[in-house]
Amino acid sequence: RSVPERMVPFSFPLSKRALWDPVPMGDGIGSHIAYYRNPKLSMMEKTLRLAYRHAKQNENKLFSCFLLGTLAVDEDGEGITLTIDRFDPGREV
Repeated sequence: RSVPERMVPFSFPLSKRALWDPVPMGDGIGSHIAYYRNPKLSMMEKTLRLAYRHAKQNENKLFSCFLLGTLAVDEDGEGITLTIDRFDPGREV
């Protein structure tokens, strides 16, 4: 993928001392958001309709957009809920 000119690479400033030893220790482990919790997805109907209308009007088969929302842990601590409440079609240029 090409990187837009307005984006800059992410880097940390140089320092004389490291705060941790960068050498890996132990076996690698994987972590997944749904491994310990039950995920739920909630989406506003208006947001879904806007995204659907934008997809139908778009001439390209593939297009980019943003779905924005909030992620919250349920009160019982057993689940997480992702609530999507905003659609942003992004910019073509």
